[in-house]
Amino acid sequence: MTDPAELAAHDLARAIAARAISPVDAVEAHLARIERLEPKLRAFVEVYADDARLAAEGADRMIRAGHAVGPLHGVPVALKDLIDLEGRITTGGSAHFRERRATQTATIARRMLAQGMIVLGKTHTVEFAYGGWGTNQHMGTPWNPWDLDTPRTPGGSSSGSGVAVAARLAPWAIGTDTGGSVRLPASFCGLTGLKVTIGRVSTAGIVPLSTTLDTPGPMARSVEDVALLYTILSGPDPRDPNTRGIVPEDPMPVLHRGVRGMRLARMPAAERAGVSAEMLDAYDASLEALARLGAEIVDIDLPFRFADLLATSSIVMAECYFFNGAVSEDAAARLDEDVRLRTLAGAGVSAQDYLRTRRMQHEMKAAFARAMEGIDALLTPTTETAAIPLETVDQAVMPSRFTRFGNLLELCALALPNGVTASGLPLSLQIVCRGYDEATALRIGQAYQGATEWHLRAPEL
Repeated sequence: MTDPAELAAHDLARAIAARAISPVDAVEAHLARIERLEPKLRAFVEVYADDARLAAEGADRMIRAGHAVGPLHGVPVALKDLIDLEGRITTGGSAHFRERRATQTATIARRMLAQGMIVLGKTHTVEFAYGGWGTNQHMGTPWNPWDLDTPRTPGGSSSGSGVAVAARLAPWAIGTDTGGSVRLPASFCGLTGLKVTIGRVSTAGIVPLSTTLDTPGPMARSVEDVALLYTILSGPDPRDPNTRGIVPEDPMPVLHRGVRGMRLARMPAAERAGVSAEMLDAYDASLEALARLGAEIVDIDLPFRFADLLATSSIVMAECYFFNGAVSEDAAARLDEDVRLRTLAGAGVSAQDYLRTRRMQHEMKAAFARAMEGIDALLTPTTETAAIPLETVDQAVMPSRFTRFGNLLELCALALPNGVTASGLPLSLQIVCRGYDEATALRIGQAYQGATEWHLRAPEL
């Protein structure tokens, strides 16, 4: 029998629904893989093995009785350790909050549980979700599974979710993205990750970093998996005012329509500076592949340079300080010192600076919308390079050059594998679309993955 842990999430869901694989077998396969690989990879903060087994037994009985509650009944999932489950610890990546027990369950977790999905455990995150490399001084940095000899950046802040899915410890996982924290681990770990538009998916019950920019999203092995989970997560929630009036979206009807006739913009030539040759080669090859599928590749004049768009940092610094300033100012608190410094920097953002930045945000949104007139998506690399060795990381420099503008301008974006380096490390393409146009980003990504096989590659474990 095929190892359930090797199946893509949508294939596993169909096999469970057809009773070819039981939820018990699916959960046991993933728990066995976690037991074998977790000592090396350290993707999870906590594994809920006993509860997952009980849930699998219940799901199996319901499905055999003809009472499946949805197409994902019995499918396992992993949650980033920002997402509350009532009665469970949510550390937010901080050893200081090792005993913080949730009193509620996050809306997105409720939605997955209502579908009969089974939570395997909580995955590691950068402390306060405030960092792009994936490092954590006290809770531990997950090991990027694409290189078992040299510890490399897993990407952050959703580091554990990226490693868990890449290593087949979970078929998919939830991350959060404030400046790239779904897309960066997707890039470094060879995954597909969706950054949704603000308000598309509820943040209620999720430890905040920046309420202006935080967006939860799915991380998986393929566009189809991401689209399937996204349909469960999206929709209005009375507990999150940002979702008010946002209509739930089902991207599946348009997912396989292809890209013929679409106009896709390449990034300006000046933005190629600083990007590795291998990433650029993969990027150019991706444009050519989409052109062969019938898309028109066009040039675009952007109203900004990616490297200069630092307003996201000012908003995040101010809002992170609001939430975490008190503990960061406590010298006795056991914090990641890199994150402490970033958080304390928020004390220097004045009300005038903050409001000026928010005004600039709205002006830039309008300017970008004008630049995108008649264009369906902007294509960029997701990161400048593949995953780098942890020992070479400069914490003063973030890998979010191509991702943070999507949060600032309230756009949606999809990251997906588009090649490998000479040493076998994943490379990544980013598809950026207008706000609330996730269906188009997923459609473009599905067309690309239908014509390529980069997303089918897995690390050798």
